Amino acid sequence: MRQVYLDYSATTPVKNEVMQEMLPFFTEKFGNPSSLYTVGQDSKNAISHARERLAALIGAEPREIFFCSSGTEADNWAVIETAMAKRAKGAKHIITSKIEHHALLHSGEYLAKEGFDVTYLGVDADGLIDLSELEAAIRPDTAIISVMFANNEIGTIEPVARMAEIAKRHNVVFHTDAVQALGNVDINVKELGVDLMSMSGHKIYGPKGIGALYIRRGVALPPHMHGGAQESGKRAGTENLTGIVGFGKAAELAGANLVSHIERVTELRDYFLEQVRARIPDIRVNGSMESRLPGNINITFKYIEGEALLLLLDMAGIAVSTGSACSSASLSPSHVLEAIGVPVEEIHGSIRFTVGDFTTKEDLDYTVDTLEEAVAKLRSISSVSKESGW
Repeated sequence: MRQVYLDYSATTPVKNEVMQEMLPFFTEKFGNPSSLYTVGQDSKNAISHARERLAALIGAEPREIFFCSSGTEADNWAVIETAMAKRAKGAKHIITSKIEHHALLHSGEYLAKEGFDVTYLGVDADGLIDLSELEAAIRPDTAIISVMFANNEIGTIEPVARMAEIAKRHNVVFHTDAVQALGNVDINVKELGVDLMSMSGHKIYGPKGIGALYIRRGVALPPHMHGGAQESGKRAGTENLTGIVGFGKAAELAGANLVSHIERVTELRDYFLEQVRARIPDIRVNGSMESRLPGNINITFKYIEGEALLLLLDMAGIAVSTGSACSSASLSPSHVLEAIGVPVEEIHGSIRFTVGDFTTKEDLDYTVDTLEEAVAKLRSISSVSKESGW
């Protein structure tokens, strides 16, 4: 049976070049980077090289890159530690959006229990933040604004530079979760003006279990973990050496291939959508097509259940998602699709397709053929239909 992977927003396969660079650090170059002897210093130098590679990808200085375990940890570190530090100066308000990843939404819930006020900004039908609403929400006691760079479900890219400029004008720290944007959008943190930015290795063909937080020089962010001097004293614990090396190599490849990657996956995405629109009626495309991640397409197939469609596709060897990988086991409607105004009954018929570097047109042709048959089958046995008014 043919195997087609169309869930690159959930995770990506590790590229062979990345794996080959990681392998020696499991066996030959295994030293603890904190050790003073040669094998330890070799490991320390490898981490420094990875830091330089990731910094180059986003236009940062190497000393502004701090490695951690994941994008989720980076989000928690940025938002919670900033809020707690600012509370000592009387700031007890944070601003985020209704369509954030749960790493941010749950951080907001935690801070609310700690006595913070949390403002959740709404979005328009394309998932875009209203900049005037953002500015109006800022208060004298606002500690931090955190809005994701690009949405993981619908692919909408937010006006990050303009939001960062608003935050700076009001002397508020600005953080963005760039986990989905990294490697898919040309990012220069200096031009964007962001203070903090979260990243993850496994979204750019690197290993899982490694992330990073960009902390702009001059931003005083307290340590997130205590117990050692690693990461300039900000994140204690023996470094994930192999993960960091892999992340660094993946970042280097992402930078070298960025333009061709964006062009190729955009072409594949648009080809796929064109075929689906031509062959399957009663669909809705969710999110902005003008400001969108190159490989993302989120489609509502009306009059069916998305979970049933996902299972039929899986039986045909096609991997897709009904939403964020971190919440795909939940039966609750997507909070992102709710926020952009998709009716609840249609949310349950929504599927996220994301193409990547290993996707081919043949994969997409096979997927469209399978989709057409599966959607027709599910609609034929559905208890609701266009005629019934759903």
